[in-house]
Amino acid sequence: MKRNTKVRKRSMSSCACFIFLFLFTFLTSFRAYCQAPNIYRFHVCRNTTTFSRNSTYFTNLKTLLISLSSTNASYSTGFQSATAGQAPNKVTGLFLCRGDVSPEVCRNCVDSCVDDTFNRCPNEKEVSLYYENCMITYSNRNILSTRRTSGGYILSNQNNMSSNQRDRFVELVSSTMNQAAFEAASSARKLYLIKANWTAVQTLYGMVQCTPDLTQQDCLSCLLNSINQMPFYRIGSRIFLPSCNSRYELYEFYNQTAVRTSPPPQLSSPESMPPVTSPSLPGKGGNSTVLVVAIVVPIIVVVVLLFIAGYCFLAKRAKRIYDTAYAFDGDDITTIDSLQLDYRTIQAATNDYSENNKIGQGGFGEVYKGTFSNGKEVAVKRLSKHSGQGDTEFKNEVIVVAKLQHRNLVRLLGFSIEGEERILVYEYVPNKSLDYFLFDPAKQRQLDWTRRYTIIEGIARGILYLHQDSWLTIIHRDLKASNILLDADMYPKIADFGMARIFGMDQTQENTSRIVGTFGYMSPEYAMRGQISMKSDVYSFGVLVLEIISGRKNNSFDETDGTQDLVTHAWKLWSNRTSLDLVDPIIVDNYQRSEVLRCIHIGLLCVQEDPRVRPTMSTIFVMLTSNTVTLPVPHQPGFFVRSKSGKDPLDSYQSTTIKSVPTSVDNASTTDLYSR
Repeated sequence: MKRNTKVRKRSMSSCACFIFLFLFTFLTSFRAYCQAPNIYRFHVCRNTTTFSRNSTYFTNLKTLLISLSSTNASYSTGFQSATAGQAPNKVTGLFLCRGDVSPEVCRNCVDSCVDDTFNRCPNEKEVSLYYENCMITYSNRNILSTRRTSGGYILSNQNNMSSNQRDRFVELVSSTMNQAAFEAASSARKLYLIKANWTAVQTLYGMVQCTPDLTQQDCLSCLLNSINQMPFYRIGSRIFLPSCNSRYELYEFYNQTAVRTSPPPQLSSPESMPPVTSPSLPGKGGNSTVLVVAIVVPIIVVVVLLFIAGYCFLAKRAKRIYDTAYAFDGDDITTIDSLQLDYRTIQAATNDYSENNKIGQGGFGEVYKGTFSNGKEVAVKRLSKHSGQGDTEFKNEVIVVAKLQHRNLVRLLGFSIEGEERILVYEYVPNKSLDYFLFDPAKQRQLDWTRRYTIIEGIARGILYLHQDSWLTIIHRDLKASNILLDADMYPKIADFGMARIFGMDQTQENTSRIVGTFGYMSPEYAMRGQISMKSDVYSFGVLVLEIISGRKNNSFDETDGTQDLVTHAWKLWSNRTSLDLVDPIIVDNYQRSEVLRCIHIGLLCVQEDPRVRPTMSTIFVMLTSNTVTLPVPHQPGFFVRSKSGKDPLDSYQSTTIKSVPTSVDNASTTDLYSR
């Protein structure tokens, strides 16, 4: 009898074990389905090159896709690359899964991408397909170990941060995500999760990730590019690019445990598992096991199902609030016709260019505030008929600016041509330009050190985008305080691209006989020898940094000051170890000493005579945002000497750079000069 009781107990225990195993497997699978569904997001099919279904390329492509979705693929690492065939029909591809999903979810997502590829892009040779938990991309070009930032997707929460908290939130998101980018770039998996306290009860969560085949520099560049395009005033946003992705939320959207642990071990077979025992009720024998199973299991099932149902509801709710999404493609050049606006509509919006609507005077004409019939406010740049900007400059500004999408660049909305009238319509930036505040004693107080530091960092972001992360390499050539506009939150936006120069992908320098720009901001090699490079903008940025710190124009000095320009003055103070004497007296009581000294140091590095020893904008941005980077010692800047003969401004410069105290540079604004 005792033996039968033991057998019954063992049988009931095995039954309980199998029930538990079944429930565990079912609920785990159900939870994985609910937590990480294969949601399609976006695709890019570049129709520049196509293939036919009977071509060798198609055969190679099928081979590639089979390889990426095979059982041998690296689902545990979340990344796999492959090639198939030989040139000219060679195809290269890769997949990248979100760093916080399990190998099973990764496999399912990649399978969905592969199955969906020919439905979305039936015959294009270059394709990127984005799902919630993975992306897959392939091309007839070699895309491995190559940073690619064109052809992406941005998804943003519909809710904005309240205006009274926006500045602090933007600063927190910016610093947190930038820190995550640096950490991810230096990690083996090119992945980093981060969180930061927002309020006592709310936490900011962020995740950044690159394809692991990228170098540290390319990964960092891609991530900074993605972060720069995120609207930080939204309470959540994410961006997908072919080489990286970034996301932040005010809720824990990632599975941190899945990132920290290795791939989950295989479950043991039921026979090898130890028996599941249940506490026996005294005197009840085998019936106690049945009673426990009958009571406990249904309760567990109900509780877990309620938990999963609630989780799914919250996940779907979180998904619904993402209603603001847009795609962009860096190689899809906007046509001029699509930007052309009706001249009479613009004329009416500015009240026929009324003086009351005039808000500024640019290098090539006047700027007016306009309001369209739908209430949208715009800035209208009316080019002067004698401005010196011809059709080439006008079309240049339209084509260049139309495709620039960055929160630190002014956005071009359209243009109009009517007879001799040429009009550019920009987004309206309400706080005018940086010089309007920086050089006005009555308004300087609105720019405390925190605000000035944010402006310096924002300008650096914008220039970095122009030089490295936009669809073309662009040299601005006229960076100065009056071309830095300030939005409603006093964040900087670079403006006036009439003189911007487009460089080829591999081009680093160009010579020109036409010198345009503003003296005092021009680099020596450009003003004297017509040599244009990204380092020309770096020099101008250095002058801007020194102006923002001091609150003085570069050319505001005269003989009574004992020096002739701001660059010379800053170098003298640096050499005498009294650099803090450069700081604007208005902010001396509330600035961060280490930040100010670092910015002065960076400014002097930017204005060095030899362009080769000036840092690149990517290096400058790292210097600004990381206190762990050791700065090199700056060399003495190159200075100009101007005669007082009243001759042509270019004739007033000596043919060589003078390493001595210069006479002052005149107060010229933007000029269009020709070397002789």
